[in-house]
Amino acid sequence: MHIIEYLRQFRFAGYTIFDTALALIGIYLLSPLLSKLFKKLQVSIPKRNWLFLTLPIGILAHLIFKQMTPMTKDLIDIHAHYILKIIIFILLILGIRGIKITKKIR
Repeated sequence: MHIIEYLRQFRFAGYTIFDTALALIGIYLLSPLLSKLFKKLQVSIPKRNWLFLTLPIGILAHLIFKQMTPMTKDLIDIHAHYILKIIIFILLILGIRGIKITKKIR
């Protein structure tokens, strides 16, 4: 058994803890760079908001590339998994809440 397979066997509510933790750590490490990049585009996104947007961005990326993970499947299932839908919606609102469009002063 490879180390990745071993780490992916640990789950919470059917979702792998390793993948979620890795995504959060990756966004945490990239958030200063992403915030600077978006600041050049006159969009101010606090570093904390990137953490809230991690799961919604991840689900969107999986949908775009047609990679159906358990969480993506559960989110698009219209007949169940309402708690997951509420959590993703709250994370999306919390992530969008602090974003501001800035204007350059000339």
